Amino acid sequence: MTNLACEEIKAFVPAKNFQLSWQFYSDLGFELSWQGADIACFFHGDCSFLLQDFYNQAHAENFMMHLLVKDVDAWHQHLIAQGIAEKYQVKITEPFVQPWNIKDFVIYDPAGVLWRIGQSLDSA
Repeated sequence: MTNLACEEIKAFVPAKNFQLSWQFYSDLGFELSWQGADIACFFHGDCSFLLQDFYNQAHAENFMMHLLVKDVDAWHQHLIAQGIAEKYQVKITEPFVQPWNIKDFVIYDPAGVLWRIGQSLDSA
């Protein structure tokens, strides 16, 4: 089955205001890999996604991303120190240990996309 091997999967994240979302993700620590007229590829380490200049309120507000990190508390502290919630008028929750053995917190992007940033407690 080597011909059927997968190399990568990326989600298309909607943006209500493409430039604002572009800046938001840059401030979160993602780097721009490439950009076209209505799409941009962002990455952090081996993780990446596509930001698209597309918005549908119901879609954006029901869209979720999950980012697994090595140190969720460091990520949370970084976002708080950056003033991300105030700068972008978004919500960031406190880290919480979930019943599925992940400690995570939630941040919403400017379009309403919910991100769960978490750390597996099995690897802690």
